[in-house]
Amino acid sequence: MDKDLTSETLLVAEEKEQGKPVVKAATGKFNKDGTPQTVSAREKSNPDFLRIDRHGNALENFFSNFMRQCKNPTQFSFFKVPINSVSEMSIVIGDILKNGYESGKELLDEYRVKPEDYSKRQNKEQQTEEQTRENKTSQTNRDKKPTAISENEVDWDSLQKLGVSKEMLQKRKCLDTMLNYGKSPLLPVKMDLDGISVDTQARLAFRKGEDDKLTVAVHGVRQQPELDKPFYSHQFTDEEKKALLETGNLGKVLDLKKSDGSILPVYVSIDKLTNEIVALRADKINIPDEIKGVRLNERQKQELQEGKAVLVENMTARSGKEFSAYLQVNAEKRGLEFIFNNQVQNQQINLRIPKKLGGVSLTEKQQADLKAERTIYVQGLTDKKGEKYNAYIKVNPEKGKLDFFKWNPDKAQEKTPDNAHKTQEAVNSQGKTNEATKNVQEPLKPGQTRPNEKQQGEEAKQQKSKAKGLKV
Repeated sequence: MDKDLTSETLLVAEEKEQGKPVVKAATGKFNKDGTPQTVSAREKSNPDFLRIDRHGNALENFFSNFMRQCKNPTQFSFFKVPINSVSEMSIVIGDILKNGYESGKELLDEYRVKPEDYSKRQNKEQQTEEQTRENKTSQTNRDKKPTAISENEVDWDSLQKLGVSKEMLQKRKCLDTMLNYGKSPLLPVKMDLDGISVDTQARLAFRKGEDDKLTVAVHGVRQQPELDKPFYSHQFTDEEKKALLETGNLGKVLDLKKSDGSILPVYVSIDKLTNEIVALRADKINIPDEIKGVRLNERQKQELQEGKAVLVENMTARSGKEFSAYLQVNAEKRGLEFIFNNQVQNQQINLRIPKKLGGVSLTEKQQADLKAERTIYVQGLTDKKGEKYNAYIKVNPEKGKLDFFKWNPDKAQEKTPDNAHKTQEAVNSQGKTNEATKNVQEPLKPGQTRPNEKQQGEEAKQQKSKAKGLKV
């Protein structure tokens, strides 16, 4: 069974008391007891399905919350499957699990995903984040740059009431980060709720109020992002919720309306550690000209400024090794983040859909069809040598380009395609040749794969001229 790598979801198999597991589709949300919320997998294209974006962090976020909240995680098994065959796969997987077929174990292993693998990855990301903070701290110490907040301004007694000391922050190497208005990693804290002492985890940050007094902001862990509530008077659309849940970032600049009626452009992200929704003023971000040895072009810088995820290839790590990753503004990190997808295996290249192709303006429907990876038919295209041709056009998501076909690729499985237009396009627009066309100077006409009589005559003259020039 082929996997559709462009769109996947998560099946959840829960072991019931009678020993027969029930297979359903995950929504990405959780019940009060920390168990995953599920819906029937028998409906195709259910909008409630958890959608796994190829360069997002949906699985990391899901399993991080699952391992933290669920009291009995071992009673669940998870399988990542193509969303277009989720109904069939739920039946097959359920049948194998119920009947214990030995022959089906290989198929289960192919689609099985383990929560601990993703929680380890999340911990590794946190360690990398802390290492980055440590490196920044070391650099700050070397340069002897003062922090934005002085240690003398901190009310250490207030922190002590939370069970946090200066020594703890220094040991976790996050004190300097906090003194520059950054957040700590998750720390064990003691909270007083209506006279009851509660031990929990939270991220801490120093903030100054209007009276310039320094306070400690406590960012507690939420069960899930509160996307249904208004965010500074903005109500997230279904599309915006989907982007935040799947990638952790909104993927665009959001115009928030302030109380005085003015507009404040911000980036919006979800804090992976607390599920808090975070906003960052857009004017606080400067996109650099160069990242890790790669100079960004104007289009890449513009798309990053707009909040989009941009693939940057052949960057150089400190070790000297080359790597590729998506870059995107992350409001919580207050800068660009590197988004790795299994070290950029099976990467999905962001392809901008043009408004015009070969001199022909595409309709809004044609552009929308291409974005949805549907095939369109365009007449009157012009190649680089001015010759007209018609073609079926479809996005190739693996190579990040548009493919052109003579026949409809979705319906011509049993026909042998006429590649004449490809020969014309290759010779006229790309400068390519084969044995039949290598000496042709005139552009090919629609449907031509070989030179005509006139072009053959010109070819013969060229070969004769070359022969005369040879010396023995």
